[in-house]
Amino acid sequence: MSKIHSELVVAIAGLGPRGLSVLERLLVRLAARPGPAVSIWVFDPGEPGAGRIWRPDQPEWFLMNTAAGEVSMYSGDADDGPPRAGAGPSLHEWLAAGGAGPQWTDLGESGYAPRACYGRYLREVFDNLVAHKPDHVTVHAVRSRVEHVQQLDGRLRLVTRSGRVVFADKLVLTTGHPVTTPGAWEREFLDHAAGRPDVRYVRGDSAADLDLAPVRAGEAVGILGLGLTFLDVVMELTVGRGGGFETGPSGELRYRPGGREPRIFAGSRSGLPMLARGVNQKAPKYRYEPKFLTHGALAEARRRARRETGSAQLDFRRDVLPLLQLEVEHVYYTTLVRDRAGEEAAGQVARIHLACARRKRSEVFEKALVEFGIADTAPIDLERTARPFSGRHWADPAEFRRHVLDLLRDDLAEALQGNVHGPVKAALDILRDLRGAVRAAVDHGGLRPRSHRDDFLGWFTPINTMVSAGPPAGRTAQVRALVEAGVLHLVGPSLGVRPDPGGFLLDSPQVDGAAQAVTTLIDARIPRPSVRQDASPLTRQLLADGLISEYVNATPGAGEAFATGAVSTTRAPFHAVGADGRANPDLYVLGIPTENLRWFTQIGNGRPGPLSAFHADADAVAGDVLAGAIAAARTSPAENRFALDGAFRIDRRPVCPAGGDHGRR
Repeated sequence: MSKIHSELVVAIAGLGPRGLSVLERLLVRLAARPGPAVSIWVFDPGEPGAGRIWRPDQPEWFLMNTAAGEVSMYSGDADDGPPRAGAGPSLHEWLAAGGAGPQWTDLGESGYAPRACYGRYLREVFDNLVAHKPDHVTVHAVRSRVEHVQQLDGRLRLVTRSGRVVFADKLVLTTGHPVTTPGAWEREFLDHAAGRPDVRYVRGDSAADLDLAPVRAGEAVGILGLGLTFLDVVMELTVGRGGGFETGPSGELRYRPGGREPRIFAGSRSGLPMLARGVNQKAPKYRYEPKFLTHGALAEARRRARRETGSAQLDFRRDVLPLLQLEVEHVYYTTLVRDRAGEEAAGQVARIHLACARRKRSEVFEKALVEFGIADTAPIDLERTARPFSGRHWADPAEFRRHVLDLLRDDLAEALQGNVHGPVKAALDILRDLRGAVRAAVDHGGLRPRSHRDDFLGWFTPINTMVSAGPPAGRTAQVRALVEAGVLHLVGPSLGVRPDPGGFLLDSPQVDGAAQAVTTLIDARIPRPSVRQDASPLTRQLLADGLISEYVNATPGAGEAFATGAVSTTRAPFHAVGADGRANPDLYVLGIPTENLRWFTQIGNGRPGPLSAFHADADAVAGDVLAGAIAAARTSPAENRFALDGAFRIDRRPVCPAGGDHGRR
């Protein structure tokens, strides 16, 4: 039997980017405070660091949605030492140094890397963290899921799918995107397809996990959703089947068929693919300081809400949206004037707008617009921008197709002006920069339940996603080329889908003659996280045993309540709240499982420069895990002890060494 000695045991369940960030900040803090032995167990069936979504073996036509220069998993810049916790290269710097091969060295800070490249970067970050960890720290990487957790004698007993048992003092859940149980309409579609050998329904998931191989050349295929996963699915069914893009004589992008493509029919509620993000013109360490959606403005809004309603919860449309619109308006008009009259004039109009907005003197600002020659420029209407087909009708699919091609052409032209110099894309891109400010307004019950559900999640979030979280401009050009080539057909807005004797029928009430029968239906929408629909054995067990609970946004005394589907936690450091309403000091939940308690948790990276919210969240967990825990560390049982091998201890069955290459998850 191995020797038993005192040490702190920390477990991280889920080692994609969120789990990796927690490991990184733990090691940063442990390097600064040598002490008793610490054992860190990390669990994931996929590549350590990359997890399922970012696994390195996916096709290289699946792109990231963040510029390479804006991505870093290290919480500090690279220095003269080796890459390690707290100091290492950004994704762009790693690519430029040849980390993913010579074909990616010239991508540039504003380029968009394949997700597979990011997966390899994440794996290398993990290897570097382990290779340069403090001597008193041991890291165990287990290629298996945790499927059961029991609180036993003041400790946590973890059981993996492979049967390994580990006792831990602290457990951090960073399990990422869930696989959910089918809803009622999904079961109907699955049952419909199950009884027909030539009909398939493919449930939503990450594109790399969708089984698209059975799709036949020339088959009519339907796609639900026109978001980022839709773009990946379309690339898989075109470029992935031998097709390609080339530049025509007039500089336009054209699609060159590979001969094995299906006929693709796609649609969504809006009827339009996500708008392109402006070509990135912001430095990697750029940070935007809100002018209107400030902490002071939110504090005043909460004081007003408490006076009027007895609750500090806000109404999104009344208290938050006007401030957001002012931010968008400020950037839009400032950029317009800069383009027409130069930097000095832009600074002048910015000061006038700021003063007039705060004093509610719109007539003064309107006079300034006249003086600068832009009075006839319509302000940005977020809803109209995201829903340009609302209330419209087309006589036939050909007319709708022409409209779509024109709109995509115009959107691409605006995107090519950039997210600093192009007025429209600069204004919309500011919504990305304001995510932290929005979180301050909405997270942890910041909004009244009905406003949270209907105004924010039901209305604003889809609009925000459509106008500010879209693909790079090159993807929009490719979509347009596919529509022109007749490979991709956009059915129309307000898409309806129903089972049909020969498969499924797609239709749009706004386009006459749009109905189209398909034999394969692909849901290209990532399932929304919901603790009650999560199919994970671990989530189901934790919920059943009361170790975690669903967050319900409620206004006391008002009779309003909204069951969000999120795992309930405290504010930082994000302790899980059990069914008894108590925070568990030994259990933490971070990232996607808490979506709707917190907002936009799907972010899968930190940024170079000052500690980003992504890294700050991880640091809050790491700091709490270690605070006072080392001095109070218990004696770890013999079940956790294994022979030393290389950089860290290896469980010969499910544990993988840091330097190994273990292929697929």
